[in-house]
Amino acid sequence: MNMIKRLFVFLVVALLATGVSGALLPNVASAQGEGLKSLRETGKAFRSVAKQVSPSVVFIQVEKEIEQQSMGQNPFGNSPFGDEFFRRFFGQPPQQLNPHRAPKRRSMGQGSGFIISSDGYIMTNNHVVADADKVTVQLLDGREYEAKIIGTDPPTDVALIKIDADEKLPALKLGDSDLLEVGDWVLAFGNPFGLSHTLTAGIVSAKGRSGIGLNDFENFIQTDAAINPGNSGGPLVNLDGEVIGMNSAIFTRSGGYMGIGFAIPINMAKNIRQQLVKHGGVTRGRLGVYIQDLNKNLAESFDIDQREGILIAQVMEDSPAEKAGLEQGDVILKLNGQKVVKVADFRNQIAMTRPGSTVKLLVLRDGKRKTIKATIGTMETDEKGHPVSSNKLPELGMSLQKLTPDLAEQFGYEDAHGVLVTDVESGSIAARAGIRQGNLIEEVNRTEVNSPDQIKKLLAESQRKIVLLLVRQGDASRYLALRLEK
Repeated sequence: MNMIKRLFVFLVVALLATGVSGALLPNVASAQGEGLKSLRETGKAFRSVAKQVSPSVVFIQVEKEIEQQSMGQNPFGNSPFGDEFFRRFFGQPPQQLNPHRAPKRRSMGQGSGFIISSDGYIMTNNHVVADADKVTVQLLDGREYEAKIIGTDPPTDVALIKIDADEKLPALKLGDSDLLEVGDWVLAFGNPFGLSHTLTAGIVSAKGRSGIGLNDFENFIQTDAAINPGNSGGPLVNLDGEVIGMNSAIFTRSGGYMGIGFAIPINMAKNIRQQLVKHGGVTRGRLGVYIQDLNKNLAESFDIDQREGILIAQVMEDSPAEKAGLEQGDVILKLNGQKVVKVADFRNQIAMTRPGSTVKLLVLRDGKRKTIKATIGTMETDEKGHPVSSNKLPELGMSLQKLTPDLAEQFGYEDAHGVLVTDVESGSIAARAGIRQGNLIEEVNRTEVNSPDQIKKLLAESQRKIVLLLVRQGDASRYLALRLEK
């Protein structure tokens, strides 16, 4: 009897299992069908964007005359991309074996760009066309034109060029990069390794990347859409075919693509484009403060949330910030009503503000919130548009820092006055004179000094070719006479 019961139970279970499996098979097939349908729809979307965008993507070839080393061996041969390729994709240019000068040679480079107006304006990277003697643009249909460089902005790596065609050109629509979210689909277009009009797909893997060390002003879109040498300057677009970024560089430790690429947000590039068209260069705003992000300990000491605000570490003399009444130790909470969280974002926003404009800052001072209005000044830049630090003395080759109580204690200068040397360029006048990082400059031309701005002023006013410095190291001071190379 027990045997019959066990056999009956086995048959029931077997029948139930068969019935369940039979019911599941259609569901599995249905799920697979839905998945394939979804993938096909995604493929159709990619194809549609490719047809829409490709006619506006251009291949850029540049020619320039460069100096070469006489006996160097480039392990990569004669690269068509130039040294900037190595800096952006390998971290540094190829090292040469012999530093002796040799005759100049013609170098060929290549990159990508995209048409932004029907009358021939094209946006690309500065490092694609910088210092080029000739720029040639090739369209999708094979037509070639010589392009004129309208303007470049090395601090953001944005450049604008123009071609004169016989007919209206297909221009891409510029989107709003502020609307991007992590996880959004993006497509990268360009000419990697000279392979014309290539498309790669991926997602936005991060936003607001800064501190990469490529540009002075960084707010990169990070993506896993493959960006390779030759893609530089090409558009990064959304599924609507709108440009939301410009391909710029990759992160790599091996020299190959590792799944992380960086693109300049199109909203930043739009601002640069307007100034390049109007003026051929870029003018940036300046507030005149040294700022730092708040870590946990700093936030606790100011009794605020670590995710709220940035700290003013120093206010520059005679700056817009000083005139507005900002003080060392103030925590900037908001800029024009928008929360301030990161130093890089704040710095970019101030730089993009037109000089002469008024900004409204909400600051925390001694536990109380205060609104301060400041009139933005003009940032001092060098001949290539890079910001010139008020704490740097390019004529001597060193950087300076006002001596704060904390720095005085750190370097053992509690009983001293002067200006701290924070960096000395190798081979500079300062380096040859024996000045080192951590030295204290107490006098310039027999005048006591207490700030970098004071030293700059004394140097500017001096008509002498020799600068007399009183420099302290530890407990000992000595005079140094530096001959300027004027």
